[in-house]
Amino acid sequence: MSHITHLLGFPRIGAKRELKILLESHWKNELDEAALQQGAKELRQKHWLLQKGAGVALSPVGDFSLYDHVLDAQLLVGAIPPRFGFDAAALTTAQYFELARGNREQPALEMTKWFDTNYHYLVPEWQADTAFTAQPQRLLAQVREARALGVAAKPVLLGPLSLLWLGKAKGEAFDKLTLLPGLVAAYRELLAALRAEGAEWTQLDEPILALDLEPAWRDAFAPAYAELSPHAPKLLLATYFGGVAEHAAWLKALPVAGLHLDLVRAPEQIDAFAADYPADKVLSAGIIDGRNIWRADLSALQDQLAPLAERLGERLWLAPSCSLLHSPFDAAAETALDPELKSWLAFAVQKLNELKTLRRGLEQGRAAIADELAGSDFAREQRRASPRIHNPAVARRLAGLPENADRRASAYPVRAEKQQSWLKLPPLPATTIGSFPQTPAIRASRAAFKKGELAAADYQAAMEKEIELAIRRQEALGLDVLVHGEAERNDMVEYFGEQLAGFAFTQGGWVQSYGSRCVKPPVIYGDVSRPAAMTVDWARYAQSLSAKPVKGMLTGPVTILQWSFVRDDLPRGEVCRQIALALNDEVRDLEAAGIRVIQIDEPAIREGLPLKRHQRDGYLAWAGEAFRLSSHGVDDATQIHTHMCYSEFGDILPAIAALDADVITIETSRSDMELLADFGRFHYPNAIGPGVYDIHSPRVPTVAEIRALLKKALQVIPAERLWINPDCGLKTRGWPEVEAALAAMVAVGRELRAELAHTA
Repeated sequence: MSHITHLLGFPRIGAKRELKILLESHWKNELDEAALQQGAKELRQKHWLLQKGAGVALSPVGDFSLYDHVLDAQLLVGAIPPRFGFDAAALTTAQYFELARGNREQPALEMTKWFDTNYHYLVPEWQADTAFTAQPQRLLAQVREARALGVAAKPVLLGPLSLLWLGKAKGEAFDKLTLLPGLVAAYRELLAALRAEGAEWTQLDEPILALDLEPAWRDAFAPAYAELSPHAPKLLLATYFGGVAEHAAWLKALPVAGLHLDLVRAPEQIDAFAADYPADKVLSAGIIDGRNIWRADLSALQDQLAPLAERLGERLWLAPSCSLLHSPFDAAAETALDPELKSWLAFAVQKLNELKTLRRGLEQGRAAIADELAGSDFAREQRRASPRIHNPAVARRLAGLPENADRRASAYPVRAEKQQSWLKLPPLPATTIGSFPQTPAIRASRAAFKKGELAAADYQAAMEKEIELAIRRQEALGLDVLVHGEAERNDMVEYFGEQLAGFAFTQGGWVQSYGSRCVKPPVIYGDVSRPAAMTVDWARYAQSLSAKPVKGMLTGPVTILQWSFVRDDLPRGEVCRQIALALNDEVRDLEAAGIRVIQIDEPAIREGLPLKRHQRDGYLAWAGEAFRLSSHGVDDATQIHTHMCYSEFGDILPAIAALDADVITIETSRSDMELLADFGRFHYPNAIGPGVYDIHSPRVPTVAEIRALLKKALQVIPAERLWINPDCGLKTRGWPEVEAALAAMVAVGRELRAELAHTA
């Protein structure tokens, strides 16, 4: 009896971030389009051959993207926003990147988080008259590439319901579901073309099934798939990121050849599917964690799979829980990592081997994989018993917190008055989110210091020079609350994790965040504490350079948690509270050093929200408590800021208000400040700075654009509580565009202040 192993997707960036290098070289005009396309082709072919060598029976094709798979799905059905004026059938590579990054005339497509991950997708734009036309050429070409290598290809497409749901309605109000018939017709053509090309299987991803779907969306699946199935290859409907047990009855009745279930996030859902599973369908068991890096418990998984294999026979397929897009590439490359800790890890390549082992165990019996099972058991027990995992002092501190430890001493109006008494800020104060350009000189100095090629004193001098440059440029621009620019920071999470106990760092554990942007999440393996101050000296130096207030800059506990690979032997809420108390030590030290404006960034708080509504209150309770604990005990006159970006916040505004930050800065420009409508309805009680321009696009906003956005903001936010700022940090931009954009932003602020004074 044989069992197919397959993947839902594979990391695109490459073992050494080859895709990032290709893209950024092309954007700098150092690499022409032909070389970019050839490099991308070689990279994806290398990945297919790696999978083939690891025994993967069906390799995903179409999961590789030059920027974003949701953007690619839009192009497959010819759904380009008309504001760009592009022809979908003749779209050039340059135009593709303009959709993703914007151009002189048009801002880029809106960007937001892919469900509850740290991956950002480009949001489709739907109009009431959006028309769809199948454009299968690029996907068919990749199927042919795979076949030429002797690789069994499984084309992967974002399913039509999920693609439609993920987009936003633009222009006149309408029901997005009215577009479904036209979209399904385009998918029918795509699938027919794949079948004609010889594809035996095609995977359609429908991750929205893990949400609490409205009945109209749920009921749309059966007719849509009834129309698609007769024209398609065998269809594997893939769900992930949560359980779909509530849909089991009708999912099993859909006219598809197989279902994929995420049995890592929701192992219990197998009971709703396995007992009376249709005899004409395969069941793909997602039993290897596609989103974390801990080695699998092979013995437990073998026990879990054995009865399924006995019941389903060859109709049981084995797979990761979701695409390995969210996993680093290869743990074998981690030559500097502590050997014991390394033995606990499995990156994408190791996950392929885990799948191979489990398949062999099912086909040949446990004795055939006895050594692998013993190794897995040993690593698991070693990790459980390791003294590096537990710090009793951390547990005692959490247990000893006083009642209401997470609450400020006074309400916001009292605090705001005390803060303004010393800050003396003008109306509509202008600030930035924290970081300034990470120039080649900064990166070279940091790299030389890490390699031991630059002495500590010389490194400090180099960073202080960059800090002074940032302060002087902000003063010249006329900003009101300054930042030190974060020249010394490689990443907003990694920087802190490197200085906190309980964290470890990899050399090559990169994952894609969006486009060419990659992050290297820390590994939280043990109890978290702060051995020494992390930012105080840099902040104190920056404040010594200016009479204007300089913000202390910290990454918040929820974001550090969400953007790390988190230990799986403690509840996430407990780990988050540990991080919060470590950060609280830093906040107290900053305050004692005279830094009385402190920003605790939480861009990931929405990202961590459970997909099921009934699980959200519990998460928001511990996430909010953790944020408030991080500023526990500060004086009323100390102004606490937070920042959030690139997520939909409208449905959790009460929880955001409950964070009780004095000032929140939040991304709104890509969505034309549509979030402000939510703030208008909710009447957010504290100060807020809606971002006035998109920092992820290289285009410099005009004064007119910024003015229009701020005018919208003033319609729903009282002037005395409105701040002016960009959407996010500026580390990825260059100084010329940064200064031009900030100059425009400050100029608009001055104009509006004058208008307010005139009408007062």
